[in-house]
Amino acid sequence: MTKPVKRCKWAEGVSLDYIEYHDKEWGVPVWDDQVQFEFLILEGAQAGLSWSTILNKREGYRTAFANFDPRKVARFTEKRIEKLLADPSIVRNRLKVNSAVTNAKAFLLIQKEFGSFSDYIWDFVGGKPLQTNFKRDGQVPATSAESDALSKDLKKRGFKFVGSTIIYAHMQATGMVNDHVTGCFRYKYCKSLGRKKR
Repeated sequence: MTKPVKRCKWAEGVSLDYIEYHDKEWGVPVWDDQVQFEFLILEGAQAGLSWSTILNKREGYRTAFANFDPRKVARFTEKRIEKLLADPSIVRNRLKVNSAVTNAKAFLLIQKEFGSFSDYIWDFVGGKPLQTNFKRDGQVPATSAESDALSKDLKKRGFKFVGSTIIYAHMQATGMVNDHVTGCFRYKYCKSLGRKKR
């Protein structure tokens, strides 16, 4: 008889997509700028909603937001934004859609200044994933000193929907912090990825 797979409690009993996201993506370090931009859009869209809602609309976002290419999103016109606001495959919230375009422009400025967005954002955790050792989901925080600092700097650079809670979720998703609980089967794997970018 095979032993049941132990996961973080938040990933259990939601949906197969949710479980797959936890099992394959969450907590894996992301060094690719376009994927970082994708998570910035998706985490911002999640504000006030469940992550499962956003996961269900992920393909819709991929289509609507030019495969998460920040250069293309930065050029979205008012006409394009109005079209997006009529698209049921994404969250039709004007502030969130506008923020994606605003954030794309700010994202490009960071790339220009630092060479890549990844170089910029990873500097807030010293260039490698922070390792935690929480035993229960309830011990995992909603923010950290690092997310506070990153959120503050992003806001200063003109980003929207980048409060510390949203940014901490972004850091968890992109593997900047390994918040899998120690009993989760992904904990050791993600910990093994916790080295500085080559």
